[in-house]
Parts: sequence; structure tokens; C-alpha cells
Amino acid sequence: MTVEDWAEIRRLSRVEGMAIKAIARRLGVSRNAVRRALAREGLLHV
Repeated sequence: MTVEDWAEIRRLSRVEGMAIKAIARRLGVSRNAVRRALAREGLLHV
């Protein structure tokens, strides 16, 4: 996963309010990859 992917995940989550599943589908990555990206930024509260 590239730095741009990480930035796009954060943007889609924060700005667009998009769900993890929708982000994963749009970027072609796993839901767990999206969760990891958001958890690193402190955006995912598990």
C-alpha cells in the first residue's frame, strides 16, 4: 500500500464519512488494511 493510499483512506473516512467496507471496495484493498490505516491515525475506535 502506498502513502497515497493511506492518505486517501484517511480522506475518505474523515471528509466523505465513508464506511470501511466502501473504502476497501473503492481502493481494492482488504477491510483489515483500511482498519489498520485508520487505527494508526487514531481514527478507528475499536
